[in-house]
Amino acid sequence: MSWFSRLRNHARSNAVSQEIDREMSFHLGERVDELVARGMTREDAEREARRRFGNPTYQKERTRERDVFDWVDTMTGDLRYALRSLRSTPAFALVAVLSLALGIGANTAIFSILNAVLLKSLPVSHPDELVAVTRIEHGDSFTNPLWEAVRNHQDVFSGAFAFGDDKFNLTAGGEARRVKGTYVSGDFFSTLGVTTLLGRPIVKGDDARGCPGVAVLSYGYWNDAYNADPNVVGHTVPLNTHPFTIIGVTKPEFFGVSVGDRPQIYVPLCSEAVVYGASSSLDDRSTWFLQVIGRLKAGVTLAQVNARLGALSPAIDSETAPIGGSAKRLSAYLGVKVAAEPAARGFSDLRTTYKKGLYILMTIVALVLFVACANVINLLLARAAVRQREMAVRLALGAGRARLARQMLTESLLLSSAGTLLGGLFAVWGARAFVALLSRSNHVISLDLGIDGRVLAFSIAVCVITGALFGLVPAWRAGRVDPQLAMKAQGRGVADGRLFATKSLVVGQVALSLALITCAGLLLASWRNLATIDPGFRRDHVLLVSADIANTETPSDLRSALFAQALERLRAIPSVLAAAAAQITPVSGSGWNNRVKADGFEPSVDKEAMSWQNAVSQGYFDALGVRRIAGRDFDATDIRTSPPVAIVDESMAKKYFHTPNAVGKRFQVGGGTWGPPIEVIGVVADTKYASLRDSAPSIIYYPVTQQPADAQQLAFVIRTKGPAVDAIPAVKAAIAEVKPTATLDIIPLERQLSESLALPRAIGAMSGVFGGLAVLLAAIGLYGLMAYSVARRRNEIGVRIALGAGKSRIVRMVLGDVGRIVTIGVVIGLAISFSARKLVVGFLYGIAANDIRTLVGSAGLLCGIALLAAALPTWRATSLDPVATLRED
Repeated sequence: MSWFSRLRNHARSNAVSQEIDREMSFHLGERVDELVARGMTREDAEREARRRFGNPTYQKERTRERDVFDWVDTMTGDLRYALRSLRSTPAFALVAVLSLALGIGANTAIFSILNAVLLKSLPVSHPDELVAVTRIEHGDSFTNPLWEAVRNHQDVFSGAFAFGDDKFNLTAGGEARRVKGTYVSGDFFSTLGVTTLLGRPIVKGDDARGCPGVAVLSYGYWNDAYNADPNVVGHTVPLNTHPFTIIGVTKPEFFGVSVGDRPQIYVPLCSEAVVYGASSSLDDRSTWFLQVIGRLKAGVTLAQVNARLGALSPAIDSETAPIGGSAKRLSAYLGVKVAAEPAARGFSDLRTTYKKGLYILMTIVALVLFVACANVINLLLARAAVRQREMAVRLALGAGRARLARQMLTESLLLSSAGTLLGGLFAVWGARAFVALLSRSNHVISLDLGIDGRVLAFSIAVCVITGALFGLVPAWRAGRVDPQLAMKAQGRGVADGRLFATKSLVVGQVALSLALITCAGLLLASWRNLATIDPGFRRDHVLLVSADIANTETPSDLRSALFAQALERLRAIPSVLAAAAAQITPVSGSGWNNRVKADGFEPSVDKEAMSWQNAVSQGYFDALGVRRIAGRDFDATDIRTSPPVAIVDESMAKKYFHTPNAVGKRFQVGGGTWGPPIEVIGVVADTKYASLRDSAPSIIYYPVTQQPADAQQLAFVIRTKGPAVDAIPAVKAAIAEVKPTATLDIIPLERQLSESLALPRAIGAMSGVFGGLAVLLAAIGLYGLMAYSVARRRNEIGVRIALGAGKSRIVRMVLGDVGRIVTIGVVIGLAISFSARKLVVGFLYGIAANDIRTLVGSAGLLCGIALLAAALPTWRATSLDPVATLRED
């Protein structure tokens, strides 16, 4: 019989059995008729026919084995029996499945994020052929002239393209409405092998100097902004007030080549000049805003590509060297070689930012899963003790010990499968929640969290491994049951007379739980320290407004006056206490630095000479509440034609001038070519700059009135009387009076500081959730152990009470077991915490990895929860009726 027919017979098991019965009856009937024809009576013939036929049950089983796959039949039977068994104990099944669902779901959630960020290839044709073009030891950023030189000289790629991210504004004035955009060179889509859902992609003919604006929409943006209008091709979309004709819509699976940063609109690289006009960077040899990817030619290896690019590097560098600058810098530029590296997974800032954090979370959830598995093992061991008579009966009836072990493993795998399916729902929610924690209002992270082959394989592997892990011990125990002892009236508890394995598992749960909540405590404390740190300025009642006039026709010589007029209008708002202008707002992630030279300061390396810088107006320090230490603020005399001046912070004064009062000191900034001397007119307190994790950056503040007059963007720092958001309508109206077409980005300072803590907040929150989950599972395990222990010792406790033992003695006896288990677990957990502290030290701020208060607090919390878990079993032990207990025998 073919394998297909044998497999099909499993779906008609009863029909197969009936057919075998009919066939056996037919053969017996034929033999009876033959014997009767030879002269035997029918009764003797039937008896002789059955004798010659043999054992009918055995013959039926042999025949069935030929008609079906025996192992499938056996497995199906095991599954049916396991389902009936679990259905008969719903409380046990529910607790076991929920424990596994939480553990497996947490692992799947973090792995799906890790897979999307670190492992998954781009959704393009043959991603393994893609390579990223880089500048050795100088990163992967390119200027447009450098990209064009690479494109024109290379002969090792079948296609190559450049791309650069930007944000486009859809409004013509007022508060901005930004969309994520990407400039792409003409071969972007063709090199990737990506086609469009509607219309056509950008092609080489669209990317030529002086090009009109065309755009390709992403599927998500088309669906959200245009309600999936099938007639969208040919419409226009205003990007920074410039109309771009929509020529296509990408397919839903394509998210670009930057993981986590899904563009909404693609435009040709040449249209950067359309968006920025005279400020375009297409010919600028010092604006590094592009990244380059190439596709290897057939038969060309990466080593050959690097050899060829290295040979082409001198010609490429000489064509694109920055104009001006020192001879030293020019020499350094000309010495850089172009190279290539694999880019199947695309580019991603998330990898460098979140890679270590994801590995830490993956370790945490793996430990949570171990705790969950230990819980289920304890539950199964307790359940196995109840089922000893069942196992004994099956052994006595001829079942092999391997057969019993297989049945127990089947039940375990069924539990793990149910936990995996339920955990998948938790994983979807958990992964999305974690990504939402990482996102900010001005940067929403978008990841492809769909289930692919890798995530599916991970889930199946976790399901099988966990099922085997917590199923092996009960299966081994089932095979060791002595049927004679277990079937005796007093056989209850014979096979599980020792609880060493169960107690060891609970000790392990306590130890791992302590390590996890200690880790969570450190990360949460670090997040709290960052969230409550004194940044050197007041964060409350401050509104940050970035005004952009790049889309206006304001002449460059009038822009400074326009910003000054807007500042005066803001100061006149009744709800505004103070207002000032700044090029860079606090903790925005942006930065501007330069080398500094001062008399008496000799840096050992170039990096030591770098100082952060900013340009601000009069009143900036008052608006932020920054303490002035010495000197004066900027005033109306500090103009472009007056001698250059600056205000420095304490760290700058001490580092370069070796004194906290540097008023009157002079310094120069620049590099190979130093600028004119700048006089220090004031010293202010240290403040945070680009990040709240900054130790104490040295900052130089220049007056905006001495900066170039052609700036197109400036930020305003506004201190309000009430909540900052209440002043937004008045602020928008005041700026509109000066320049209605100015584009505004508005955010309260408190929110900007909060969003800068996205990573420590997400890591701390998730570790806290998983640590709490581990403690909950450990408490359930401890409760189960103590409840089972009290149930086993009912007779002993009844005898003790009958002999006069008081409740306090019973409490000490029960809690003594708890104390020993928890004490051993805490000691082991502390050792694990000390040895694993290096994993989280890079994420800590303001707290040591071996902080005693956190360790003691975590141990105290765990002990308190352990006492709560043991409270009910202890109460039951003290409430036993000795007479009723002794009658149970």
